[in-house]
Amino acid sequence: MTSAVEAAGLMLAEPRSYMDNERLHEGLSLLRRESPVHWVEAPGYRPFWAVTRHADIMEVEREPDRFLNAPRTVLGPIELDEQIERMAQAGRAVRSLVHIDGREHRLLRAIGADWFRPKAMRHLESRVRELAKRHVDRMAALGGECDFAAQISMDYPLYVILSLLGLPESDFAFMRTLTQELFGNADPDKARDMDPAAVVAVVEDLFAYFGKLAVQRRARPTEDIASTIANARVDGEHLSDQDTISYFIIIATAGHDTTSGALAGGIQALAEHPDQLRRLQADPGLVPAAVDEIIRWTTPVTSFMRTATEDCALRGVRIRAGDSLLLSYPSGNRDEDVFEDPFSFDVARTPNKHLAFGFGVHYCLGAALAKMEIAAFLQELLPRLDTLALAGQPALAATNFVGGLKRLPLRYSLKH
Repeated sequence: MTSAVEAAGLMLAEPRSYMDNERLHEGLSLLRRESPVHWVEAPGYRPFWAVTRHADIMEVEREPDRFLNAPRTVLGPIELDEQIERMAQAGRAVRSLVHIDGREHRLLRAIGADWFRPKAMRHLESRVRELAKRHVDRMAALGGECDFAAQISMDYPLYVILSLLGLPESDFAFMRTLTQELFGNADPDKARDMDPAAVVAVVEDLFAYFGKLAVQRRARPTEDIASTIANARVDGEHLSDQDTISYFIIIATAGHDTTSGALAGGIQALAEHPDQLRRLQADPGLVPAAVDEIIRWTTPVTSFMRTATEDCALRGVRIRAGDSLLLSYPSGNRDEDVFEDPFSFDVARTPNKHLAFGFGVHYCLGAALAKMEIAAFLQELLPRLDTLALAGQPALAATNFVGGLKRLPLRYSLKH
């Protein structure tokens, strides 16, 4: 008979668990209390240690030489892992910053880093604000009701990041579909097909699209991050086609889908906590703190995996070389040892040492841009917002990797 703790561990591998936040966090709280470094053998998955305490996640993230991203970067069923391994052998698997370690990671990260530094963010700010206004205007045009997740938050960050890449707006809808199919491969409303083999077809489509972009930007560079990546050199050589295309893919997909999830979840939280909404409207200076709280509250990236390179101990538990560890970011972001009243949504929370962007050498490259996008949207929306309420039942996607709301029916009134 499966114990409650064992059931909580098994839940981490089940994409549908992430559709029910209350049940998910009950299980994560139990793991933090009873078995914070917990061995999981879920049917259809290779075994792993579930790491659920903030301090332990930080310890693993601080030691990238002992705990590698490769070869098992994300949690997937064995069938999908085997598909990806075959794609990797053919040079057709995504091999991005989140899949790479050590010196190679540092050199590749440096290629795109300047585009996300404060100076570049200031240059981008006017475009971000223009897009925020466009999407709040769209809310107004929809007449007081919308599905915020599907009609607003899915597109706004997409337009920002694809503009940064230099893609034509006519391709944005195609890229949105591919992103939903890639990250939503376990959700029947998002997946191209529930067969894991369908993910291969999605990745093939991404490789075909971005392969053409790489050729174009090498032949005729423009003022965008795609040109920077396509023409970058490491040790005197251009990146391989696989690495160039993978760089494009991670920016185009993760660069908007995570922010979409955070923004939609943040608007839901404000609708469900009208006192916090009024507080934020009364004091716009709280927006930066509110952005961090929204990101902690939603934690769109549910986990990353690490592989131990040597025998070691974590919270007194013996980890063997080659063991996989799952870092549960939603759990770390509700850790009672770190956050006062962690299950309260507090737009003024400070300090807020959330782990939603990871930590250490693999800290999210686009963190500053994500924060800017959410802040710009709030700064555009809040002065115009009179009322905000749910107009139906929100729905979260089934996923054990990048998640968030797929439906958020809202009723609201806006000043034009």
